[in-house]
Amino acid sequence: MQGILYEEPSFWLFGLVTVAMGGWAAWMTGRAIAITWRPVWQCVAAMLVLAAVVRFFHYALFQGTLLTLHYYVVDAVVVLAIGLLGYRYTRTSQMTSQYRWLYERTGPLTWREKPQGEAEAMPRNPA
Repeated sequence: MQGILYEEPSFWLFGLVTVAMGGWAAWMTGRAIAITWRPVWQCVAAMLVLAAVVRFFHYALFQGTLLTLHYYVVDAVVVLAIGLLGYRYTRTSQMTSQYRWLYERTGPLTWREKPQGEAEAMPRNPA
C-alpha cells in the first residue's frame, strides 16, 4: 500500500497524521458547521482546505511531498469522509432533539418524519 495511499515509510504515520489528527479535526469541523446550521457545501469546502493542512503536516513533520495531487486527493477523501460523517451525525441529533415532535431517529445518520397520528398526539403547551 505504500506509494498508493501514503508515502511515509510506515502506515502508522499515515494513520497518525491523516486518520487520527486530520480525522479528529474533520469530525470537529463537520460538527461545528452542522451546529451552526450551515449547508453541507460549506463542510465540503472546509474539508478541502483541511486536506491541504494535513498535507502540510506530512511535509513539515515527516518530509513528505507538499505539492502532490495524488496524496492530496488521498488525504482529501479520508478527511472528507470523516467530516461528512461528523456533519450528518450532528445534524441527525439536531433534527431529532430540537424537533422531536416532527422527526424520529432511524439510525445514527438518518431520521424520518413521524407518522401523522404520533405527531398530532403530542401535548401542546397551554398559553
